[in-house]
Amino acid sequence: MKGSAPRLIFWELTKRCNLTCAHCRADAWKDDFKGELGTDEVKSIINNIAAFAKPIMVLTGGEPLYREDIFEIAHHASTAGLKVALATNGTMIDPSVAERIKKSGITRVSISIDGSSPAVHDSFRGIQGSFNLALKGAEHLKESEVEFQFNTTITKRNVQDVDRILDLALSRGAKALHVFMLVPVGCGVEIAESDMITKEKYEEVLNWFYSMSKKVPIEIKATCAPHYYRIIRQRAKGEGRKLQLETDGMSAMTRGCLAGTGVCFISYRGEVQPCGYLPVSAGNVTENKFSDIWNGSAMFSELRDFNLLTGKCGICEYRGFCGGCRARAYYATGDYLAEEPFCVYIPEGSVAG
Repeated sequence: MKGSAPRLIFWELTKRCNLTCAHCRADAWKDDFKGELGTDEVKSIINNIAAFAKPIMVLTGGEPLYREDIFEIAHHASTAGLKVALATNGTMIDPSVAERIKKSGITRVSISIDGSSPAVHDSFRGIQGSFNLALKGAEHLKESEVEFQFNTTITKRNVQDVDRILDLALSRGAKALHVFMLVPVGCGVEIAESDMITKEKYEEVLNWFYSMSKKVPIEIKATCAPHYYRIIRQRAKGEGRKLQLETDGMSAMTRGCLAGTGVCFISYRGEVQPCGYLPVSAGNVTENKFSDIWNGSAMFSELRDFNLLTGKCGICEYRGFCGGCRARAYYATGDYLAEEPFCVYIPEGSVAG
């Protein structure tokens, strides 16, 4: 099934990183890694993408600031007509880096904040002092007038801290807070059993998030949490109001799981995946045009056909809005079309249990 043009592309430019995060999707290495695509190769692929579509390009890693050519790449993508964002842990942003980020054409930076204090954040990130450095990075971005947001991965370690993390985002001048529900991939596999919150707690957090979205003056978005798109419809119906969603820009809310439908991920080796948490390749951009992979992948075609979903996701009346997390389904069963394992909702007409 041919899809519409991608809205977001996440590009893992490197696996290198200065932190050792417990939940890292990238399972990042600190040492130099020889498998990364070169500057000219990256630019050529950007040209190919820009000729096909104009998605938001999120430059990520590892820690993308480890690449000496990161600002050259960002500038090239920006001048090619793409909206460029940077995903970083924030610890390497000093005043000079903040200015280079601004001049390169990057329009927003996401900084990973996984606690409201050093005690919570640093234990999660693996390096003492990373919390204070990340906040200093945010301060430098603010001084350079670069938009930034906080990204927070919710686990048992910080679920009781999430309201204070929101307060921190507000007090520091963040443009948005995006919460991510832990997906068991990379290092996340190792802590899945001990750190993943229950599906009941998952539901509770997303309902809290909805309530906060009506009270705070910044953008807040649930990511890797497709159930949220069911919850906001249930809550709006209960409140007797018509649902209105932002459908463009960094905080667009269109559908739950967008893997292979509106979003994809390019690995440091050029492998195109439905998302960064679903480690199945649809093709490689060093061998085929991005547009051919996006439109021609059998896997992407399957992910775009909601009628192929199985289990309770397949019969759920919210499947067109939610879709369930395909990465969690893959982790639990080896089948990315299987039902989402972290969902409490029982579809209408089905039999519980």
